[in-house]
Amino acid sequence: MLNNKTIGVVIPCYNEATQITMVLDSMPDFVDRIIIVDDVSKDQTVEVVIKYLKNNTSALKLTSNLQKEIVPTIYNRADIEVHQKNIEELKRFPPIEILNKNPEEEKIIVIKHLKNGGVGAAVATGYKWCKDHDIDCAVVMNGDGQMDPNELESICNPVVKEEIDYVKGNRLIHKSAWVIIPRVRFLGNSVLSILTKVVSGYWGISDTQSGYTAMSNHALNSIPLYNIYKRYGMPNDVLVKLNIAFCTIREVKIKPVYGVGEQSKLNVIKVSFPILFLLIRCFFKRLHTKYLIRSFHPLFLLYWISFIIGIINMYFLYHLLVNFFIPDSKTPTDYLIIFIFLTISGFQSLLFAMWMDIQDNERLSQ
Repeated sequence: MLNNKTIGVVIPCYNEATQITMVLDSMPDFVDRIIIVDDVSKDQTVEVVIKYLKNNTSALKLTSNLQKEIVPTIYNRADIEVHQKNIEELKRFPPIEILNKNPEEEKIIVIKHLKNGGVGAAVATGYKWCKDHDIDCAVVMNGDGQMDPNELESICNPVVKEEIDYVKGNRLIHKSAWVIIPRVRFLGNSVLSILTKVVSGYWGISDTQSGYTAMSNHALNSIPLYNIYKRYGMPNDVLVKLNIAFCTIREVKIKPVYGVGEQSKLNVIKVSFPILFLLIRCFFKRLHTKYLIRSFHPLFLLYWISFIIGIINMYFLYHLLVNFFIPDSKTPTDYLIIFIFLTISGFQSLLFAMWMDIQDNERLSQ
């Protein structure tokens, strides 16, 4: 425990038989539960973890809140509905098997996916376990050893001491980042971070692809865990869901860790376009849900005005370019005037919308 708050560490695993023991050996004593989620590994990951389960008894007993019964009164119908929803949403997660003999009293919980779902699905399964067992702070650490357990306390402290909803590590602000992180990944991460600022509404963040994070129990209960993006765009999707739920966020500096025996499973080209499409979809989801349905804001109109003007302006841009490249043709003056007017108007609408977006979300970055 930290500050009398329970700490659960979710470790998604896929073919981490050579690394997972190192991660478990270095786990700090204040961690109350370690939730290993194996996503149908093809190596001996599960077998290695099972061998590690000797002397796995924990002094802290945790029971699932799904098992409790709520006595109906005239005032608690809402509580009963939420409880029933938490039970029913189990069907929306990948099918699992818990390999522990006595999970209520064991520190390391081993959950095995019966069907491969992706890293996001594995994290969501771990989050669901933490949510159902009322864990106060759910941390995500990869099973490949690229996250320093010595930094775990600094990741958790804003959650357990200051009630921040979501804390994420930031490697890009560490002074060694440009040297340690491979250049392609550094540049790709920086581009995705810029795009995710706009998409998520958390304009003060960077290193959005960092998976070293801590989430409060309030945040776990505020977002649809079963709907978290299943693949490598999961951190971006989670940020958008948190913003829609008005959750507070903070970044802490962490060191980049490479060369500890990990084997990258990330194909940059393969995941780039799916993440790009995810970001576009998430942006419009946030715009529609947060600024139209839940609470109308003028920035919703300004964003859409800029988009519509941009689409219309493509027509005039096309004709201007055609006339420019065709010999002996003249660019219609009225087309040029309209194009300039629409460009200025659309750009102004976009800037005002972004400025309002920054102002509205500034209170969430703490």
